[in-house]
Amino acid sequence: MFPPPWPLVTVDIDGTLTRGHGWAAIADRRGRRPEFDRTSARYRAGAIGEDEHLHNLLALAVGARWSDLEATLAATPKIAGISDGIALLHRGGTRVALLSHNPAYICAWYRRTFGFDDYEGTTGQEVVDGIVGPPSRIRAAKREGLRALAERAHTGTSGVVHVGDGAADAAIFPLVGRGVALNPSRPDVAAAADLVLRTDDFREVAAAIERLTPRR
Repeated sequence: MFPPPWPLVTVDIDGTLTRGHGWAAIADRRGRRPEFDRTSARYRAGAIGEDEHLHNLLALAVGARWSDLEATLAATPKIAGISDGIALLHRGGTRVALLSHNPAYICAWYRRTFGFDDYEGTTGQEVVDGIVGPPSRIRAAKREGLRALAERAHTGTSGVVHVGDGAADAAIFPLVGRGVALNPSRPDVAAAADLVLRTDDFREVAAAIERLTPRR
């Protein structure tokens, strides 16, 4: 078993780095909040699956100018200290990557803005000539993304700490070295994690991760 520091930390975006769901902010900016609320309610009720819900969310951005969407991402409320927390983990030799259901154009924005090393997101939607295109063959694939990130970091999944707040993250926690639930609203997500944190500062998350030891 490797010694600390952890080779890789992966981090969810919506509800983890953002205060609330990032796609709610996109829906509000585009005047499509009822569609966001409708697909969210249907997903929570079990009327639609994760893939369909994700497709519906991405459809909210179709036709948006990237410049407008970028401004929305910048204005979306986020937890404090993201860049500083990443820098703290970097000083210990840990890579920090995004593991998200967001499309690549959003993951890439977070990577550039805050200094993440890598990302894996959902494929099937692109920005072409500055305009967001339609989603196609959308599939939630965090498990595949985890394996790809671990491979590029030259570690097994046991060398990963994942930070997230939702059901998709809870499904990742048993697959990695440690799972950290950050401000989870669901008891089952908290129960699945090795560590539950209630903080609005990513520097505190980074410090807690540095104290985590691998499962024996």
